[in-house]
Amino acid sequence: MFNKLPAALVLAAILCCWAFAKEPDDDARLPAAIKKLVPLHEPLGLPQPGDWLTVHPEPGQTFAEYLRSRPVRPDARRRVIYVQPLGDFTATERKILDHTARYMEIYFQLPVKVRDGLPLEAIPASARRVHPTWGDKQILTTYVLSEVLFKQIPDDATAYIALTASDLWPGEGWNFVFGQASLDRRVGVWSIYRNGDPHEGDEAFRLCLRRTLKTATHETGHMFSMLHCTAFECNMCGSNHRAESDRHPLWLCPHCLAKLCAATAADPEKRFRQLTDFAEQNDLDREAEFYRKSLAAIQK
Repeated sequence: MFNKLPAALVLAAILCCWAFAKEPDDDARLPAAIKKLVPLHEPLGLPQPGDWLTVHPEPGQTFAEYLRSRPVRPDARRRVIYVQPLGDFTATERKILDHTARYMEIYFQLPVKVRDGLPLEAIPASARRVHPTWGDKQILTTYVLSEVLFKQIPDDATAYIALTASDLWPGEGWNFVFGQASLDRRVGVWSIYRNGDPHEGDEAFRLCLRRTLKTATHETGHMFSMLHCTAFECNMCGSNHRAESDRHPLWLCPHCLAKLCAATAADPEKRFRQLTDFAEQNDLDREAEFYRKSLAAIQK
């Protein structure tokens, strides 16, 4: 699932990334409303063996650093997030897709439109494989990004992201990915394949929905130039395997939320109110409780 590094480099990556050099006044630079949320969030602990930061050393990105990076943002012409279904979906999987599109609309406070589906046959044999060990049929994410999405991105799209029920892999040295996105080309792709079987009952449906929401919003965050979070337990944390992804929450830490609001001009109070309603309506109890606490903290 990940590229191997020498033990000394892995240890250096752990120490470097866990230490994440937040300047003392980083939290002070947050907008006043979002600064109130800091006590609700858990700092990111030491990565466990096989976790993202043990394999992919990253320095993180504060809110101030994000603003200085000249990030991709919606503008008057490009304000729509497009979701591109790729391949076939069952009725239950389609329900997951529709819920996810609605959630993305709330999460980013931008209009979301679901396009007509593209057949999986649009991916040529050269961009497919059968996993050499597991036997899973997979499609190449880089082909989807560059040859399918980037070549037909709508004129009013601020982001264009594909959803597929097929497994994904990004190229040499990787077993699979949950999703992948470009930081500057406004395209991304994610898969429902490894999110569990939503047909097995209500609990399984909620688990698949939660995982799908998490990957969709994470990859779309990348399309607004948000890097992986290394400071808090956050939806923008990198994930190297299913257990690590499930440990991370669906919500954003204060710094990543500030980035989102700066990019999309979202009102955090309105956003948390709508997120609470969505979570309650879909029996996402943990998320509903956290969103209620966040709304209360902002309103103080």
